[in-house]
Amino acid sequence: MTGRAGAAALAGFAELARQGGLAVATDRTEAFAAAVHELDPLRADHVYWAGRLTFCASRDDISRYDAVFSAWLAGRPRPIPIRLPALTEVRAATPAAALENRDTDQPAGTTSMPEGASDIELLRHRDLAGLTEPEREQARTLLALLRPVTPRRRSRRYRPAHRGPIDAHRTVRTILREGGEPNRLLRRRHRDRPRRIVLLLDVSGSMQAYADTLLRFAYATVSTHPRTVEAYTMGTRLTRVTRELRQRDVSLALIAAAGSIPDWSGGTRLGEQLGVFLQRWRDRARGAIVVVASDGWERGGSELLGLQMARLHRLAHRVIWVNPHKAHDGYRPATAGMVAALPHVDDFVAGHSLAAYQRLADLLGAERVGGAAGA
Repeated sequence: MTGRAGAAALAGFAELARQGGLAVATDRTEAFAAAVHELDPLRADHVYWAGRLTFCASRDDISRYDAVFSAWLAGRPRPIPIRLPALTEVRAATPAAALENRDTDQPAGTTSMPEGASDIELLRHRDLAGLTEPEREQARTLLALLRPVTPRRRSRRYRPAHRGPIDAHRTVRTILREGGEPNRLLRRRHRDRPRRIVLLLDVSGSMQAYADTLLRFAYATVSTHPRTVEAYTMGTRLTRVTRELRQRDVSLALIAAAGSIPDWSGGTRLGEQLGVFLQRWRDRARGAIVVVASDGWERGGSELLGLQMARLHRLAHRVIWVNPHKAHDGYRPATAGMVAALPHVDDFVAGHSLAAYQRLADLLGAERVGGAAGA
């Protein structure tokens, strides 16, 4: 984003922020351009913070600014790499077309986006299986903005710290180096390291309406944490798709992943495929957060599924089961597969909408440092 095209893009963002209800005056626009000039205009997080620090005058402006930024990012024909701050929640975004049709003579400081924002907020809570194709495309754009926070775990290794247990070895070495005069006690604390995430995605026929969304969520998670996330699909076979999803281009990654899955929209043998996973890749699940995304329909026998889920739960730090039908009115986990699996699940969550996947992303990162190193 350089030259005239870059200047036009930044000017368009400033105008969109003004139409979105932010008090964007000439001096703030100049400050925003100067800030971006000192940063990397190809990094979305740099542009985000440059605009937030110059366009937001109060805490109330932040949610409005997040909506404007998401709308501007979604409306670009070739979006710049999306790396929003991990603690920034992706909020409702207004379509660029809706803002372009607004009256540009509206005074600065007034809100011009409630209608568009409301439409997107409704879209975020709608069942993905019932969306039209234009709505699906918009949902895919919003889903690409998800950036789950890395869960952390305590390592066995230590690092210097101001508080904590006394580091006897470093303290003694310091005393000897300084002539035997003890002048201070050095302390230490455990390092923390990323906790592995394992995604097991049901792509059988009963999950066909949600399989594309599951793969896109897996891509967002893998691309954010490529070294600590493993992704597999389950149906009548178990397929590792981690390598395919590590490609930088989302379209190429999804095409490669779909091409490597031989049982797309086929049958369901969850217990059997969990057994294959625990036989071949059980070390990936040890101490990890394991996400199983499935509606629980099992053709291979619920007893086997319950047995394998018990093994998985003993290995994993935490097991999350995502079921797209959980949010439906009157839903009860009555299928034999769900009845067998739920006793070995720590969190049972919905997976039918964009808002549900945002909550799942938050749930993955909700756990911070704590517990034993091997927990």
